[in-house]
Amino acid sequence: VQLQASGGGSVQAGGSLRLSCVASGRTPSKYAMGWFRQAPGKEREIVAAIGWNGRSTYYADSVKGRFTISRHNAANTVYLQMDSLKLEDTAVYYCAADSVPLDTIVVLTPGPYDYWGQGTQVTVSS
Repeated sequence: VQLQASGGGSVQAGGSLRLSCVASGRTPSKYAMGWFRQAPGKEREIVAAIGWNGRSTYYADSVKGRFTISRHNAANTVYLQMDSLKLEDTAVYYCAADSVPLDTIVVLTPGPYDYWGQGTQVTVSS
């Protein structure tokens, strides 16, 4: 399975970006997806995650109310809509996929994820 993330860029504080992650290859029949980010000198942290059903979601407190995760299974794509961006959102964003047995499962830690995208840089400036 290959994951291709895109949509990163530079934006002013308060602006918006939409990240996309497309899965290709032999994708599992059901897989949870997550977005993580890593800023310089910091550990990778979860931003948002979504179950196969598209309704089970999780958001880190730092992005709740500003970011929205969604997916389009027919297109093997997960999105991260990022609004009201802040300086502290600056990081490399990674998408990840984990094969799951149930469509409601949301995976919150990096360890279980089997597949990772290459990362896309998001830079928020004042």
